[in-house]
Amino acid sequence: MARHVFVEDIADYVGEEVTVKGWLYNKTDKGRLQFLLVRDGTGIMQCVAFEPDISPEAFAALRAVTQESSLVVFGSVRAEPRAPGGYELSLADVQIQQLAEEYPITAKEHGIEFLMDHRHLWLRSSRQWAILRIRATIVRAIREWLDCQGFLNVDTPILTPLACEGTSTLFQTDYFGQPAYLAQSGQLYSEATIMSLGRVYCFGPTFRAEKSKTRRHLMEFWMAEPEMAYCDLDECMEIGEQFVSHIVQTSLKERAAELAMLERDTAKLEQVVPPFPRISYDQAVKMLNAGGVDIQWGDDFGAPHETALGELFDKPVFVQCKAFYMETDPQRPELSLSVDLIATDGYGEIIGGGQRTASLELLQRRIAEHNLPRQAYEWYLDLRRYGSVPHSGFGLGLERTVAWVCGVSHIRETIPFPRMLGRMYP
Repeated sequence: MARHVFVEDIADYVGEEVTVKGWLYNKTDKGRLQFLLVRDGTGIMQCVAFEPDISPEAFAALRAVTQESSLVVFGSVRAEPRAPGGYELSLADVQIQQLAEEYPITAKEHGIEFLMDHRHLWLRSSRQWAILRIRATIVRAIREWLDCQGFLNVDTPILTPLACEGTSTLFQTDYFGQPAYLAQSGQLYSEATIMSLGRVYCFGPTFRAEKSKTRRHLMEFWMAEPEMAYCDLDECMEIGEQFVSHIVQTSLKERAAELAMLERDTAKLEQVVPPFPRISYDQAVKMLNAGGVDIQWGDDFGAPHETALGELFDKPVFVQCKAFYMETDPQRPELSLSVDLIATDGYGEIIGGGQRTASLELLQRRIAEHNLPRQAYEWYLDLRRYGSVPHSGFGLGLERTVAWVCGVSHIRETIPFPRMLGRMYP
């Protein structure tokens, strides 16, 4: 049997006989000529069967083969500029592994609910294939940059007794008779591990029981969360902009073909290099009001505000905001040393973070103000009793980042099996 090769490597085998293992993506019947598009997970390749060059049994099998049937094809590789990818396989034989039933997803227009019900099959489309390959590259770029910048990957619990982002969005479960929650973030635990290891990050699934059906929200999503001891807000922003720039530039370099398949205009992405603009909360409110977007001083930024701010800049922009576990601004106590990083093109917040509260007294006061259960936070308060230091961190939402880089309109396409309000199938 000829050597098994992957479609993405086919250019290295021109003039040689090879084997390709995959699935039938599409087929054109020209009588004595059969044109097959075969995908193998790494790409799509045109395969051509000429009746005189192949056994009658194999040719008959090709004429009968159905979309998404699994098959193994054998033949010689040749350059063909008109074929997808510039190469094609002249077939000498074929083995049908399984003849697929009538495939439910066709070239006609399907509604989004139908496609979501068939998400396990929709993933085979070229668009979803491209998005998931870009997602994998972004995941690798995240780990690559953090690992090379002195951060240590330290995993944090999925089951936790306490809230990080607020008690109204917790998924509750039973932990042997005690209430437990699916983690909203690994941040609080990472604040503990930096006191041992200096710079750490966690990267895994997080959960928010938000009753929201916007294009930016999932109930289960992934976050990369770096945390740094002896780090103030300015250094935190410098790390954030270098981190995001590496992710974007790696995607542009390594996934140009996939971005082109998605018809992504990469002009603004090419400008994503440090430094990023930084604006205060006051400046953001003035810009929004000047642009006709209503917001009162003291309000939190919502999706419309984030979209409007992002459209004012050619690069992601850091915007000052507030959160209960953040250090207060020494010049403006009503504000905190925290920021959101707003992406361009209306994709909203992709990073949220800043300088954490180092003061035991302030954190105790904030816990009381938010009516949080003091006992569940005693260990977290201990971090301020035993060697507290200035420290900072942020969380980057993987799916929002993938949506932004890919230029897709809804976050449901950025994760293989999205969990959304009212949907947990498949």
